[in-house]
Amino acid sequence: MLGAPQEIFWSPHYLRHNQRRQEHLASLGLDLATQIVLEVGAGLGDHTSFFLDRGSSVIVSEAQEQNLDILRARYPELDIRRIDLDDPPPEPEVVDIVYCYGTLYHLERPAEAIAWMARCAKKLLLVETCVAFGETDEIHPFGEQAGQPDNAVAGHGCRPTRAWVRRELSTSFPHVYCTVTQPWHEEFPLDWSNADLAGRPLIRAVFVASRSVLDNPMLVESIPVRQVRH
Repeated sequence: MLGAPQEIFWSPHYLRHNQRRQEHLASLGLDLATQIVLEVGAGLGDHTSFFLDRGSSVIVSEAQEQNLDILRARYPELDIRRIDLDDPPPEPEVVDIVYCYGTLYHLERPAEAIAWMARCAKKLLLVETCVAFGETDEIHPFGEQAGQPDNAVAGHGCRPTRAWVRRELSTSFPHVYCTVTQPWHEEFPLDWSNADLAGRPLIRAVFVASRSVLDNPMLVESIPVRQVRH
């Protein structure tokens, strides 16, 4: 049975998850104010105000029509577009920052999506995604329920390893970073050597891809085995 968008995205689970992710993003010390931002896979726009409150201009995009109806009603003053990252527009939307939180693992062709987002981003591509346990470079296709507001549009997602995500980002950006810290949420592990992670349904990681060097103690260019809470 499919759930209504509001029942899913505004459930206590989702609200807490979004709060922890945005707290963490704010703690990274990145230059996110007064930028032009393309938000992809926006859902119902619960991350959008993070950038609006910092004086940034936001283009909001989403692939699910049922979510777009709510986005347009919620943010009538914003530029809201339907963008399916598995079939993106032929031309990039050039912005300062592309914000891709909670979207990459819902894609059938994430490599192509990363390449398109990279063409859009003049400064940064921010990625948070579910990943697979392990150090290998693999994508792991994953089936999802098509039509569910928070799932893959056509029911074909993936669970890439951190190594895969980092490699794909590195094909388009000269500088790719993982975070030293993780959000205060159980889906973000701290010890990646723990084999028990392989049995968990959702484990997540954050990546920052940049056109320029970021001299930032919250970021590392290696893939960390251990992280801490921010």
